[in-house]
Amino acid sequence: MVSTSTSTFDVIIVGGSYAGLSAGMALGRSLRRVLIIDGGKPCNAQTPHSHNFLTQDGSTPKEIATLAKSQVLRYPTVTFQEDEATQVTTVGTLFQVETTSGQTFEGRKVLLATGIRDRLPAIPGLQESWGISVLHCPYCHGYEVAGHRLGVLANGDTAYDLAKLIGHWSKTLTLFTNGASTLSAAQQAEIKKWGIPVVEQEVTALEGKDGYIREVVLDDGSRIALDAIFTRAPFEQPAIVQQLGLDFTEMNFIRIDEFGKTNIEGLFAAGDNSSPMRSVSNVVAMGTKAAAFINRVLIDEDLKTL
Repeated sequence: MVSTSTSTFDVIIVGGSYAGLSAGMALGRSLRRVLIIDGGKPCNAQTPHSHNFLTQDGSTPKEIATLAKSQVLRYPTVTFQEDEATQVTTVGTLFQVETTSGQTFEGRKVLLATGIRDRLPAIPGLQESWGISVLHCPYCHGYEVAGHRLGVLANGDTAYDLAKLIGHWSKTLTLFTNGASTLSAAQQAEIKKWGIPVVEQEVTALEGKDGYIREVVLDDGSRIALDAIFTRAPFEQPAIVQQLGLDFTEMNFIRIDEFGKTNIEGLFAAGDNSSPMRSVSNVVAMGTKAAAFINRVLIDEDLKTL
């Protein structure tokens, strides 16, 4: 373990999942001294399989992350700290990152690969099925449930967009607005034309076994058989991100440029915290791209001191 009394890291990466590990590898290969801090609480912990990522299609998220971590740590300049970062502050030209264990680390640059925290609806059975049969991404999970009895749990514009999208994977689709529909008349007409029934009763439970739902229970006591349901849950940024004074998009993602640069000089972001495309392949690419740009920034700074 390296303390700030003996060393300053080139880059501190907050978050050691796919985006953070991808950035760590690129920076390690760039001969940079890197610290990755991760609390070990991935949002996809109970997802049984990951898909749509070349060479790893069908692997579990843990298998991918474990292999990635072992490969990243082969680079001697990369250190992995099992801890949770709680605060990022600036001290002169450096950043200081504090952790729950009471340690403080210094770095020239910081990359936030913190992910996001889903705020799931308080529907019994939904939390237990999240990532298993309650799904967010048809590109990650659609193939496995194609042609099955599917549902969409959403309302308004989101319901319209999701119904249109998920209808490509299955024609046996039901839209649950979980209360009075807020679809526009034009949207309702389109959804009716697509042959998708709209259920406006409130959903009181999702019943099944081991995360695989079998029925949607409605507030009038009726039940609808279902194999999987897609939804877009609201989310929040981790506390460490919210306190920094970052700019956010209208969708509450960290606002970054093409290379992960935020509005705060020296502070970068990559992964689910700054992109609506929640897939392994996307966040891995974001981590690599941000790391390459950070290395260029560090090279430019070092050359100015010559």
